[in-house]
Amino acid sequence: MKKTALNQMHRDMGGKMVEFAGFDMPVQFEGLTIEHETVRKNLGVFDVSHMGEFWVEGPKAFELVQRITTNDVAALYDGKVQYSCFPNGKGGIVDDLLVYRFNDEKYLLVVNAANIDKDWAWVNACNTNGAVLRNASDETSQLAIQGPLALKAMQKLTSTPIEDMEYYTFKVVDFAGVKDVLLSTTGYTGSGGCEIYFDNADAEKIYKAMLEAGAEFGIKPIGLGARDTLRLEMGFCLYGNDINDTTSPIEAGLGWITKFVDGNDFIDRAYMEQQKASGVAHQLRAFEMIDKGIPRQHYEICDENGHTIGEVTSGTMSPMLKKGIGMGYINKSHTKLGTEIFIKIREKMIKAQVVKLPFYKG
Repeated sequence: MKKTALNQMHRDMGGKMVEFAGFDMPVQFEGLTIEHETVRKNLGVFDVSHMGEFWVEGPKAFELVQRITTNDVAALYDGKVQYSCFPNGKGGIVDDLLVYRFNDEKYLLVVNAANIDKDWAWVNACNTNGAVLRNASDETSQLAIQGPLALKAMQKLTSTPIEDMEYYTFKVVDFAGVKDVLLSTTGYTGSGGCEIYFDNADAEKIYKAMLEAGAEFGIKPIGLGARDTLRLEMGFCLYGNDINDTTSPIEAGLGWITKFVDGNDFIDRAYMEQQKASGVAHQLRAFEMIDKGIPRQHYEICDENGHTIGEVTSGTMSPMLKKGIGMGYINKSHTKLGTEIFIKIREKMIKAQVVKLPFYKG
């Protein structure tokens, strides 16, 4: 298994370690519920150094990124971040990712840990126009500081103003005495905060400084378990669960990152335009349990007569709502908000209803 630069610190702090995407990662420290609530109410720090980072540079950089991602890269400006996905040429999704624009000839693509090798091969295979590519995944550490007090606490570690930064923007700053740290107002929790990128060699210094700066605000280390429950309360897709090589962005409710504008001739554009125009047979929908029960991935979704109409892709007990929540692909006939559906849990039909995202509204 691979290890992040903070592996020993996680162990010293009592992290419960598990294998995740080929990495030895902390799934929890103090406990999932208390870690989840800490991020919602105060702030917490996640080690997400397992994520992948690809640099795309040169005169052909824009052309490549525009072609291999569904969102409109032309809408970006220097210092802006964009959520997007790689279409796979067969109507599915290679991965979802973040696109950072430094300038017209320099972009950073941040991809999922489990897909680094697949994504790198895909980007290289698509690079027929001569963009300059560099895979910086193994040399880059990333920390996510999330929660309503995150930026206030992190402001103590940099002289550059960050508390008023707009959502999905970034700055390169001096941070905790380290130069050229990339700080972006992004995250996977829906509770505000930032994500920072830096060289592995600076990981322990920065992590310790963060914990010290955040101590007065109640900062805690957070594991991957709470990262999953936090993202699910917001209805954020998880690759491998809610989206994959066989699901299209239109089916997944990601039409908002699929831009059919002039000049955005991305891979699979014609196919996805057709899907948008004619509709799809099933769609990713959110649901809340009405009866007591916790939905889990691969559980059947049924109609009132017990007929299978879909499958759960993500599900959990919401720490904030104290009820079962989930997402799944459901036949179009049952996707309307408020529709009553049933989740098959141990051969019992447990009542739920289709709801609007996010589950947790703060």
